[in-house]
Amino acid sequence: MAGQEHQPGVVWNRDRRVPRRQAPSVERIVARAVAIADAEGLSALSMRRVAADLGSGTASLYRYVASRDELLDLMIDAVRGEEEPPALTGDWRADLTAVARRLRADLLRHPWLGSELTGRPTLGPHSLRHADVALGAATALTPDITLAAHVVDTVLAYVFGSVAGELAEAQAQRRTGLTEDQWRASVGPYIREVIASGAYPLFARRVTEAEDPTPDQRFEFGLACVLDGVAARVHSGGRVAAGPDSPPRQ
Repeated sequence: MAGQEHQPGVVWNRDRRVPRRQAPSVERIVARAVAIADAEGLSALSMRRVAADLGSGTASLYRYVASRDELLDLMIDAVRGEEEPPALTGDWRADLTAVARRLRADLLRHPWLGSELTGRPTLGPHSLRHADVALGAATALTPDITLAAHVVDTVLAYVFGSVAGELAEAQAQRRTGLTEDQWRASVGPYIREVIASGAYPLFARRVTEAEDPTPDQRFEFGLACVLDGVAARVHSGGRVAAGPDSPPRQ
């Protein structure tokens, strides 16, 4: 019947079929998909692979999950529902810090999640709850919902960027088989030559004098800088500037 074909992006308002007696439930399908993605990355994820792992036919999975994209939507919301959003205290800085830390934990626990959250709207119930809490934290800083949304976007963009660096280091370790200490030892002779050359004095000072913070310390410092910046912007009465090609606001 016309209008009944699969429509992308409407998984959340479509009735779910009850699995037959021997068929895996949607929850089992999603849980298995998350396990595959966590262990091997999204490139290893397919409906055929999930079905094989569950001892089911691929066609039977499509009765309950219409496509790989729909499966990804369900996976995203499932992992966002693993932990409750932080409770709001009314202290915008503490609350946005809690939001940022919770998202970082999710991204580190599920390395595939960051690219999906930045690449598509997340409209499942768990994702919406996290979004609402983040906006609630920001509206304690400014009641202007447009500005509050931009504050949230700025904080989350920092989290995504910071975690991407952490995950890249872990990926490099898996690819090379070297821990960070082993890698540093392997490049040590070259770095000593660079320092001795005198061509890069500030880089040399960083190597020889600067403290080496932990990933947690780097994250917290950067987050504090971002929050200082958005507070200064909001308190100065600043708004998000329109780009040169942006149409005037009606």
